[in-house]
Amino acid sequence: MPDLLIELFSEEIPARMQTRAAEDLKKLVTDGLVEAGLTYAGAAAFSTPRRLTLTVQGLLAASPATREERRGPKTDAPEKAIEGFLRGAGVTREQCEEREDKKGRVLFAIIEKPGRPAAEIIAEVLEKTVRNFPWPKSMRWGAGSLRWVRPLHSLICLLTDEQGAEVVPLEIDGIVAGKTTRGHRFMGGEAFDVTSFDDYEAKLKRAKVVLSPAERADTIWHDATNRAFAAGLEVVDDRGLLTEVSGLVEWPVVLMGEIGEDFLQLPPEVLQTSMKEHQKFFSVKNPSSRRIERFVTVANVETADDGATILAGNQKVLSARLSDAKFFWENDLRVAKSEGLTAWTDRLGNVTFHNKMGSQKARIERIAALAREIAPMVGADAALAEQAATVAKADLSSEMVYEFPELQGLMGRYYAEAAGLPAEVAAACQEHYSPLGPSDDVPTAPVSVAVALADKLDTLTGFWAIDEKPTGSKDPFALRRAALGVIRLVLNNGLRLHLDRLIDAQLLRHKINPEGKHEEALRDAVLREIAHHGVFGSAVRAVIDQIEGDAPEWIAEVEQHSGDLSDDLLAFIHDRLKVHLRDEGIRHDVIDACLAMPNRDDLALLVTRATALSETLATEDGGNLVQGFKRANNILTQAEEKDGVEYSFGADPKFAESDEEKALFAALDKAEAEIAPAMESEDFAAAMAAMAALRGPIDAFFEAVQVNSDNQVVRRNRLNLLSRIRQICLQVADLTRLEG
Repeated sequence: MPDLLIELFSEEIPARMQTRAAEDLKKLVTDGLVEAGLTYAGAAAFSTPRRLTLTVQGLLAASPATREERRGPKTDAPEKAIEGFLRGAGVTREQCEEREDKKGRVLFAIIEKPGRPAAEIIAEVLEKTVRNFPWPKSMRWGAGSLRWVRPLHSLICLLTDEQGAEVVPLEIDGIVAGKTTRGHRFMGGEAFDVTSFDDYEAKLKRAKVVLSPAERADTIWHDATNRAFAAGLEVVDDRGLLTEVSGLVEWPVVLMGEIGEDFLQLPPEVLQTSMKEHQKFFSVKNPSSRRIERFVTVANVETADDGATILAGNQKVLSARLSDAKFFWENDLRVAKSEGLTAWTDRLGNVTFHNKMGSQKARIERIAALAREIAPMVGADAALAEQAATVAKADLSSEMVYEFPELQGLMGRYYAEAAGLPAEVAAACQEHYSPLGPSDDVPTAPVSVAVALADKLDTLTGFWAIDEKPTGSKDPFALRRAALGVIRLVLNNGLRLHLDRLIDAQLLRHKINPEGKHEEALRDAVLREIAHHGVFGSAVRAVIDQIEGDAPEWIAEVEQHSGDLSDDLLAFIHDRLKVHLRDEGIRHDVIDACLAMPNRDDLALLVTRATALSETLATEDGGNLVQGFKRANNILTQAEEKDGVEYSFGADPKFAESDEEKALFAALDKAEAEIAPAMESEDFAAAMAAMAALRGPIDAFFEAVQVNSDNQVVRRNRLNLLSRIRQICLQVADLTRLEG
């Protein structure tokens, strides 16, 4: 069984595209081979800056011949139906057989395909793959029509078996397949021929090319950490940069250089970001001082002076880059100390956040107002939360963040500290963006939590207010991430919040534009009551009733506010909660059963209830109780529809005829006495344990008792007894929403 070697040799492929391109090459070629009948034992793809390589082991020498019988229409079917069948099967009428069937004489197409040599199939599949390769960006060169990410120079397509190596006959836009390749651009010497994948890999290494990206990455990391260790330092771990750098070199040569003394006082994050973004350097820190003191660069060539010339050039360029960073840092510090962060915030009045939501400054004012309302709910000082929200985004106007947007928040913390702001405010400047993803840390400091929640809720309510919601896979404003951030902030900090009230208040804040300070004060008073008591609360009505003279026009926005928009946003948050809890093993129908209960906007309460229900259902009693409940509910529902009445009261133990029926009355009394106080104290585990204890009495009742007795008094009593089962169980969760 032959092995296949493919190499596509070109000019340098961008590092960010190499891994995906190798995967695409493997998938497109192997899928095409299998579809044509060529199975294989194994395959592996590799990439370097100048080549994509695929090896396929254990290929069939030829595709097997096949014979397929395809049943068609009856012989007397309409002519168009027969023609369509023949066209689809690729046969003529003469190639079909007529056979007797239970429905009459039927046409059967006999489709025979002879086997084909592997080389013929490989040539077709590879040409199709190359011509239709899914590069994110591609180019044409010369007079040909072929598109590739960079000009394609040569092509290896080699089949190897016990008899030797055979070049697959193939030409693509003037590029003829062969068995010749080249090594390193500068150190590889002349072109050379290969006979198999093992021969190819070994000769490449002698020609100063490491084929495997993983091997190049391991070499870089090993050499970098060893050099740092020898100097008593540590390399800052950055797997993303390691992957990128390993795609920039074919023969990694690790060098370590020093950072100029003038730049060592810059924040380590500034040094790290500048070196990573501009030079692709690894940062090397002092473990005792935590300062970034050196850098590691990876060259693609060995030099006679062991890289001294390369390092000198790198250090010269790095000094120029870090001089810019030093200027930004010192200039920003001067502004922060002399003018304060509010000077930057004022400038954000000229920066549009969204054309339908105004400027960044207007957004900051909304976030600050909401943060003040949230603060007492999360144990934060209201004044500190408002102050933190006011300056949290000030660094967006700084020169450093303009140059390095990824440092937003972090630089805000440095500048807040330099301006002499409280430590809680400085921390909130950095932490209010978090969590940015499912693995990101969640803030726990109360002021940071208040500002982070306000920031994310303002984003969600703002885009809901202008009807810019996520659709399908499209989420250009990262609203799903914002919703997950709200969920994680609430759950990780155990917060008890009525989200619908906060959502209503912020939706109205987006809609209401008061005129003058008096109206602003009135608006804030109204929205404060909404955030704490709900939009339809009596406290809000009391504030409105105290207005002297004509009420502002925007009061109508409050009085006519519909809950539909806030309900829709809350449902969106609940959908993200289902995804979040699914990873923790809680089924979506369990959450649905708990969402039907009161206070569904209290996420911490909702999750506590769902967790208790999930644990109960995992027990034998819990799972069987649900079946008993559904049986009782089905019988009761059918009887109520048939009789046109509701059986919801009047079950009397004096009409019980059997011991099992009497035992169920007693069990329900006991469960009700235990569930009611447990629910009131939010001890859901105890409530569900009491509910699960009903499993035995309910099962015994159904085994011993016929509910629809001929005696109508007994029948009605038993139906009312089933109603008690339903009422008691539904106190805990809506079990009707559980699947199965």
